[in-house]
Amino acid sequence: MLILYRIFVWLYPLVARVLAWKQVKARRWVDGRKQVWTGLAALEQQRHPGQPLVWMHCSSLGEFEQGRPVLEAIRLQYPGHLILLSFFSPSGYEASKNYAGADHICYLPMDQPGHARKFLDLVKPDLVLFVKYEFWHYYLQAIRQRHIPLVLVSGIFRNSQPFFRWYGRFHRNMLACFSQIFVQNEDSRQLLAGIGFNAITHISGDTRFDRVRTIAAAARTFPQIDAFCNGHQVIVAGSTWTEDDEVLDHFANTRLTLRFIIAPHDIEQERLDECLHLYHQSILYSRYCELTAAGQPTDVYRVLIIDNVGMLSSLYRYASIALVGGGFGDEGVHNTLEAAVYGIPVLMGPVYDKYAEAVALVDCGGAIPVIDALELETELDALLGDADYYRDAAKAAGNYVASAAGATAKIMDYIQAKRLLTN
Repeated sequence: MLILYRIFVWLYPLVARVLAWKQVKARRWVDGRKQVWTGLAALEQQRHPGQPLVWMHCSSLGEFEQGRPVLEAIRLQYPGHLILLSFFSPSGYEASKNYAGADHICYLPMDQPGHARKFLDLVKPDLVLFVKYEFWHYYLQAIRQRHIPLVLVSGIFRNSQPFFRWYGRFHRNMLACFSQIFVQNEDSRQLLAGIGFNAITHISGDTRFDRVRTIAAAARTFPQIDAFCNGHQVIVAGSTWTEDDEVLDHFANTRLTLRFIIAPHDIEQERLDECLHLYHQSILYSRYCELTAAGQPTDVYRVLIIDNVGMLSSLYRYASIALVGGGFGDEGVHNTLEAAVYGIPVLMGPVYDKYAEAVALVDCGGAIPVIDALELETELDALLGDADYYRDAAKAAGNYVASAAGATAKIMDYIQAKRLLTN
């Protein structure tokens, strides 16, 4: 297995360089790593003698949102410590590169023995936090060899993963590098206990619950959105792909008394044009703002297409009902907690079983999966027409998020009890 892994980490950058000629994401992956060592050297220079440093690594944006509550709790409790935040994927780095809560943000160099040694020689972390799914063999081995505390935040494990297979020794060796593994649920704890990791595994829950509660408490208001909603019942469809919009568009085009806010996952022009075509009486948010600023009439528009990144988590506060996208595609539903935290019913496509929080929301009645446009319309009409049904679903969603909060505090309790950041 190690040989295959070596081939993978050797080939991946080569393929990325080839794809970079045509793909923006691949080009960002390649270009973003060109200045990593220079940036880390500068971080080393600004560091005071003996100043502790915490390194958190996330694969992408979703994992960062998961790790962020812990990072911010560390910043609050240990304000004199440096914080380094690294990403593997361009989508995570590009969206978070200006995050003010870290002292330095960079890409993680590809997992190779020399890179791992050089990275740790420059950074010299006192505590390392990996979030959810990230397992890089050479980095983990180098961290263990240097006896640096290493914590996995909000891990989630399934029986189908290599850790639990007969050929999974290589992956189990990576788990053995961790000082502590915090998992989201009992199923994950039992899986790890079954392969000998009971002593270092604890259930913390999912830190995203803490994150979405923080976001909801500080949710922004938008005057243009207020004007658009104007007392109407509103359906917010967030992180949608084409499949999601094709399921929703007939309902949106025939329920003339409702308002719809559509936030596509991809805001490239082609995708925005597609949404404008699918939804009648629709307008881009940027154009809507221009018209309202100019005093032009906007009453004709019933569907608002959001053409920027960063508003969605606050937009759900305007929703009577949320449709969370992704569930009609192979990868599955996006973040249902961002919507459920506002105590509103959540609808989604049938592909959600890989996401524990989505499964739990369905089980408690706060989320409702649908298989096609007809079933979506039936459920939307039922929720909008039956006050008791709506109230029960909304209450279940809000209660579920509130009851599952507290993972950040458990992780911080461990850090403090073990004196990991105390000289």
